[in-house]
Amino acid sequence: MTTSTGEDLVYVTADGVELAVRDYGGAGPAVLLLHGAGRTLEDWERVAPLLAEGHRVWAMDLRGHGRSGDGAVPWTFEAAADDVTAVLTACGAPDAVVVGHSMGGMVAARCLARDGGVPAAVNLDGHGMGRPEQYLGLDAGYVRERLVEARKFAEEAAGRPFAPEALDGVLDYQTAMAAELGIPAELMVAGVRRSLGETADGRLFLRPGRKQALETQEAMAALDLFALYRRVNRPLLIARALRPHPPVPGAPSWFDDLMAAYARGLERDLEELARTRPQVTVAGVDGTHAMQLERPAEIAELVAGFVAETVRRPARGRWMNESDVLSGRRR
Repeated sequence: MTTSTGEDLVYVTADGVELAVRDYGGAGPAVLLLHGAGRTLEDWERVAPLLAEGHRVWAMDLRGHGRSGDGAVPWTFEAAADDVTAVLTACGAPDAVVVGHSMGGMVAARCLARDGGVPAAVNLDGHGMGRPEQYLGLDAGYVRERLVEARKFAEEAAGRPFAPEALDGVLDYQTAMAAELGIPAELMVAGVRRSLGETADGRLFLRPGRKQALETQEAMAALDLFALYRRVNRPLLIARALRPHPPVPGAPSWFDDLMAAYARGLERDLEELARTRPQVTVAGVDGTHAMQLERPAEIAELVAGFVAETVRRPARGRWMNESDVLSGRRR
C-alpha cells in the first residue's frame, strides 16, 4: 500500500513497518537511492534532481532511520534488502538500479547478490570496517584490537538520548561539519531534523534508536563484503573516496592512522576485484566519504554513466581512476 504524505510516500510492509519514500519523478531507467547509517534520504537532495533529468528516481529512509519505522525484528541486511524489494514492487519498478551510500551501498550490494535480485547496483563508499588483513602495513593482531576499541567507541555513542536544550549544539556541530566539507549547512541540518526521535520522558535522540543502532553496527561488523562481491553475477559499481574524512570528534589518537592503512588496503583489494570479476567496476571519486553531498554533479554523472552502460550491454570488470570519473571516460 502506498499513500501520499506531502512530498513523501509511505509504504507499509507485510509486517506493518512504514517505510518513507520520496518520489523525485523523471523518466527513463529507474533508480532507487539509499542513504548511510544514521542518515536519511535528505542526503540525496543534491543528486536526485540531477538524476531525474534522465531517470525515474526515488529515495527511501531505511528501516529504523529518518521517518521509517523500526519493526519488531532485529535490523539485518536481509531485512533491509526485503524492504528495498518491497518498495520497488510498490513503485512499479522491480528492475530499478539500486544506488546506496555507505551502509546503503552495502544494502545495495546485498540486493544484487540475492537470487532474483536487482539487475545492477552501485555502492558509494560503503566499506564498513573490513577485515584485519585489509589494513595494509599493520599487524593483523594489532588491527583486531583496535577494531574492538573502535566499535566500542561507536557503540557508546549510538542512539544516546540527550536533553532538548542540547539540540542547538548538535545542529551547530553539523553546521561546522558542513563548512569544513564545503557543502550547504541546510543539508546537514535537514538530515538531523528528519532523524530526531523522542523518548517517553521527553529526551531526544538521533535515529536509529539505541537498540537499532547497535543492531546495524553488529550487522556491518558481521558482513564480509568481499565474499559477497565474489558471489554477484550482475553489474556492480563500487566507488571509493580518494580524500580522508575530517577527524571524528573524540576518536582515539590512533584512529586516523588506522583508517589510512585501511584505505591503502581497500585500494589494493578493489583493484584486484575489478581485474578478476568481469561484472565489477571500481571508481575513485575526488571527495571524502560524504561524496554525494560534496560532489553531486560528479556522482550523478558517474551513476548515470553506469546505468547507461548497464542498459546497453553487460558490464566489463575495470578500474577507473579519478580522471576517468570526472571526465566520464572508461577504460
